[in-house]
Parts: sequence; structure tokens; C-alpha cells
Amino acid sequence: MSNITMQDIESLLENEIRPILAKHNGDIIINDYTDNILRIRLTGQCSGCPSASLTTEEIISAKVKEHFPEIKDVILITGVSDDLLMQAKALMTKHT
Repeated sequence: MSNITMQDIESLLENEIRPILAKHNGDIIINDYTDNILRIRLTGQCSGCPSASLTTEEIISAKVKEHFPEIKDVILITGVSDDLLMQAKALMTKHT
């Protein structure tokens, strides 16, 4: 059983990963951490970037696994969240 907390992961993101992404006007949020698999979403300019998968694999996943060897995988979540879809539908309905 892993003793890694969300606070541990957030601390790593804040200190080592967010500064890198900020240089490209991007950021990272944790979608989920279950069964030693970290699911993330890139935001800002990094969201939808053609290099997002490469950034996830070579920078984010490498740093996360270096600090937390128990983490088996870091998965980049892409696409539009259900919450954002609902907001867009509400806006469209309001303006029609």
C-alpha cells in the first residue's frame, strides 16, 4: 500500500513541475490518483499543445516516478470535461 498523499504530489508539482510549465504559460492539475496511477490534465497554453504527450512522458512522468517510485503511471487526460460541456450547453441555451 502506498503512503503517497495528494499533498506530497502537489508539493512536487508546485516546486518542480509548475515552474517548467509556467515558462510556457501552462499549468497542471491532478484529475485523480488511484491505485498508484496519477491522472493529470494540462491547462493554459499546455492544454491541447502538440507536445503535451511528450511533456507528460519526458518531464512530468519522469520527475514523478523519480520522487515516487511507487507510482506506476502518469496518464494525461485530454478532451473536454463533462463540467465544461455542461457550462457550454448552458451558455448556448441562454443565447438562443
